Amino acid sequence: MLMESTYGDRLHRPRDQTIVEIGEVLDAARGSGGNVVIPAFAVGRTQELLYWFSKHFDEWGMQRWKVYLDSPMATKVVDVYRRHMQLFDLEGRTQWGNGDDPFSLPNLRCVDSAEESMALNKHERGCILIAGSGMCNGGRVRHHLKHNLWRPGAHVMIVGYQAQNTLGRQLVDGHSSVRIFNEIIRVNASIHTVGGLSAHADQHGLVNWYGHFKGHPPVYLVHGEDKAREALAQQLRSNYGCAAALARAGMEREI
Repeated sequence: MLMESTYGDRLHRPRDQTIVEIGEVLDAARGSGGNVVIPAFAVGRTQELLYWFSKHFDEWGMQRWKVYLDSPMATKVVDVYRRHMQLFDLEGRTQWGNGDDPFSLPNLRCVDSAEESMALNKHERGCILIAGSGMCNGGRVRHHLKHNLWRPGAHVMIVGYQAQNTLGRQLVDGHSSVRIFNEIIRVNASIHTVGGLSAHADQHGLVNWYGHFKGHPPVYLVHGEDKAREALAQQLRSNYGCAAALARAGMEREI
C-alpha cells in the first residue's frame, strides 16, 4: 500500500475551535488597524474561507472589512461551486437554500487584472486580501506580503500546509526577515497558523483509515516530510504490527 503522510506527526485542532480562531484573528487584526493577508489555495480552501465569512458575517463583524479575492483561478472555481450546489453537504445546502449565497458577500470584490491587483497595495488597513499561491512561493500573494509584512499592524493568516523551503514555511517558523523579489523584508506583521482547515487527515485519521484493511498489508509512506513519515510509520508498526517503510527515490517493489 502507498499511503500519504502529510500530517503523520500531528493531530488537527477540532474544526469548531478552528472557526472560532479565525474570528479571533480577525478581531485582533481589526483592533491593530492593519490588513489581513491570507495565502490560500485556489481550489477548495478559498471557497471554504468565503463560506465561513458568510456564515459568521454578523458575528465576526465582516461588514467592517473590504474583502478582496485576488486570484482569477479561485474566482473561476467559485463559479464552478455555484453551478453544483447539489453536491454540498447538508449544512451548505441548507444555508444556500435559505437565500444566503456564501460567495456573494456584499463587501467581496473579485480582482481580475494585474493592474487592479497592484492597486490594492495602496491600502494600508481595513482589507482582507485572499490570494495565491497557498505556500507563498509564487502568485499575487507575494506582492501583498511584500507590502504588508513590514507593517506592525498587519496580520498574515496561514490556512494550509507549508512545505519545507517555501516562503510560507519561513513565516510559520518565525523568521524575522524573508526575501521577496530579491529584497529583504522585515517581518513585523503578526503571523497566525490556522491548522484545522486542512483536507489532509491527521495522524489519528491516517492510522484509523489503515486499520480497516484486512491483513494489514505492507505500507510505503509518501507525500510527507521524513519527520512526519517516521512518526506515522512508528504508529502503524505499534498499532498493527505492519511493515511500514519510507518510500525513497529509485526504490522498487515487486508484487
